[in-house]
Amino acid sequence: MKTFALSGELRTELGKKASKGLRAGDQIPAVLYGGNDVVHFTVSQEAVRNLVYSPDIFVIDLTIGGKTVKAILKDLQFHPVSDAILHLDFLQVEEGKAIVMEVPVVLTGHAEGVKAGGKLSLEMRKLKVRAPYTEIPEQLFIDVTELGLGKTIQVGALSFDGLEIINAKNAVVCAVKLTRAARGAMAKSGK
Repeated sequence: MKTFALSGELRTELGKKASKGLRAGDQIPAVLYGGNDVVHFTVSQEAVRNLVYSPDIFVIDLTIGGKTVKAILKDLQFHPVSDAILHLDFLQVEEGKAIVMEVPVVLTGHAEGVKAGGKLSLEMRKLKVRAPYTEIPEQLFIDVTELGLGKTIQVGALSFDGLEIINAKNAVVCAVKLTRAARGAMAKSGK
């Protein structure tokens, strides 16, 4: 997993009024959970831009008040109209302790169903996995070479070394859907 360096400033004033003032000054209120105590701090919009607007997942070297910890971005809130970042939640991680994280899915291979005229559809862009942060890969690769026309790959059919997949077992990850052209070809051939 890639590493991202981020530094924040401790904040003492909490509440709506203080948070509103911070946001007006181009700062984002944030919270760090998972340690001995909850730490409230702020980060700048510019500092988190490459962390938030990226398809990659990161382990963050988070420096707050001179102390550095390893963390992951657990949750973020956007303004419903302007899409500005309103709040960030970070989770402190430790060696060997399992965490739950969403990992991007990448489809590999050329599906049999696509060769027959179907269309490959990725239904789940990310899967939730549980593992120590050192074991979590940057991407989950799924081979679709054997996937036929009208067939799907469900979460229950997947397994990755050292990872436990949290999503529902019957959730569809990807499918080869029938197109009009494929339906017409099937009707003409009598299948």
